[in-house]
Amino acid sequence: MAEHDAKKFKFTVDGKHFEVDKRYLSGTEIRALAQIDPNAGLFLESHGPDPDRQIATSDSIDLGAPGVEKFYSVPPATFGS
Repeated sequence: MAEHDAKKFKFTVDGKHFEVDKRYLSGTEIRALAQIDPNAGLFLESHGPDPDRQIATSDSIDLGAPGVEKFYSVPPATFGS
């Protein structure tokens, strides 16, 4: 008998937990699930010496890596306006 439960992939955005059936999500899909302002920046938190990575709407993110991917949003900057 086949296993009924599909593998779940977990990630967080701004501290909110999400669980999906798809291993790969686009930046657009992550923004939609987390209800991120389209003008805000979306970043994938890195560990160690690597800088955090900004996620474009067209980027494909592999959620299958070990651990839970952590994303955060940054509101659009308004300098001198």
